[in-house]
Amino acid sequence: MNDAHDPDNPLHLDRFIPYRLSVLSNTVSMIIAGAYEREFGLSIPQWRVIAVLARYPDLSAGEVAERTAMDKVAVSRAVQGLLDSKRVLRAYDKGDRRRSILRLSAAGQAVYQRVAPLALRYEQELLSVLSASDQRALDRLLGRLLEKAQSMRGETDTD
Repeated sequence: MNDAHDPDNPLHLDRFIPYRLSVLSNTVSMIIAGAYEREFGLSIPQWRVIAVLARYPDLSAGEVAERTAMDKVAVSRAVQGLLDSKRVLRAYDKGDRRRSILRLSAAGQAVYQRVAPLALRYEQELLSVLSASDQRALDRLLGRLLEKAQSMRGETDTD
């Protein structure tokens, strides 16, 4: 995909896949975030925490960070905001009191039930420029890239 390397400028951001994926992700997140920020006062990290806890209840903040690939500090701030707004409940593991367990409250579940369809509509609109075949290919390719990136992360963790 890259042209011959230019020794004076070896990195062409407009063709650099990590950069392009980041820009796409941030652009889409900001569009969706505007809607749930206005209606629910949620930040992007808070929405991600809610979405993960809706799918996987009883996670620790560290496990939420792993599932979202978000920075632990961002997750911690998001969780604190959600605890303050009573959208998330915190309990402590009976076997290990240092481990907190997070789950959506009824209010958090209600927000999820209203935001999830909105997020899915944005996704559907974004994907509407692709054929059904292209959408399946994109899904397959993103899965392969994520799997490879996770294995590369594992390789650097052991170095």
